[in-house]
Amino acid sequence: MPANRQIVLDQLPQGPLSPEHFRVTEADRPAPGEGEALLKIRYVSLDAANRAWMQGATYRSALSAGQVMAGGALAEVVEAPGSDLKPGDLVFADTGWQEYAVLPAKRLAKLPALEPMTHLLSVYGVAGLTAYFGLLECGQPKPGETVVVSAAAGSVGSIVGQIAKLKGCRVVGIAGGEAKGRWLTDELGFDAAVDYKAGNLRQQFKEVLPNGIDVYFDNVGGDIFEACLFAMNTHGRIACCGAVSQYDGVPPQHGPRGVPGLIVTKRLTLRGFIVSDFDAQRDQALKDLQQWVAEGKLKVQEDVLEGLETLPQALVGLLHGENRGKRMVKVA
Repeated sequence: MPANRQIVLDQLPQGPLSPEHFRVTEADRPAPGEGEALLKIRYVSLDAANRAWMQGATYRSALSAGQVMAGGALAEVVEAPGSDLKPGDLVFADTGWQEYAVLPAKRLAKLPALEPMTHLLSVYGVAGLTAYFGLLECGQPKPGETVVVSAAAGSVGSIVGQIAKLKGCRVVGIAGGEAKGRWLTDELGFDAAVDYKAGNLRQQFKEVLPNGIDVYFDNVGGDIFEACLFAMNTHGRIACCGAVSQYDGVPPQHGPRGVPGLIVTKRLTLRGFIVSDFDAQRDQALKDLQQWVAEGKLKVQEDVLEGLETLPQALVGLLHGENRGKRMVKVA
């Protein structure tokens, strides 16, 4: 049988994740049965949530040692007997970190043939849809309001800020390092940037947020969430997307201060979400995103690495903020 290289989560990390927690292995290439599809993985999506799955059950079951590392991927149909899928069709699926996977065909939906196909993982994939729905449905920004987004140079945050600008808002991005801040303002059109690595967030906020925050899109939790909470305006909205500051390493000793006191006194709205909450509105979201990209109003930044074996280090690097925009690994 042809080989199928896989990356296994060899051991659950007790501290920060490292490449040593994974190992490369090889199995026989799987064969599909009736109603199943054999998929060839083209690009694997890397997301901070990959690390959260190692801590316990979230919106999906927890990972355990010895499993093929879980992850979504853009994959090509090799064969799918008894289904409407044809060889060459592209799908997005939870294939795991491997070269081939077999999944029930009824769970797979054919994706449009777009170029570059990597956009199906970034702006037209989970990242773009998360940004779109999290900001517009949960944050509900109004023209003239101030929108702040954390992890602003990442796959979701970089799109959130640009959509907020399209909606007539003043946008401030929080990112690590001066270089990322300059990229946000000079290339993506953010009005200002805050460098969390420079410390003293409260003072930085006083300088760039004289009128407070109306909408905060939270990707990180922790101290940054707390600082934004204290800067929120009355009746402000917070879209809770992720908590990457708490995924890798020792859990924080205490939760953010100001909860629930500031939520009550400022009459804030906090809403957590995942992108599948809005499946019914997906077509309209994709139509809007495609129009903005075509008109040059939305810039797409992708960070593409190559080779299945690079996945462990690529995830570790993402957790340390190496990437700008959507990070993915080309497998084939």
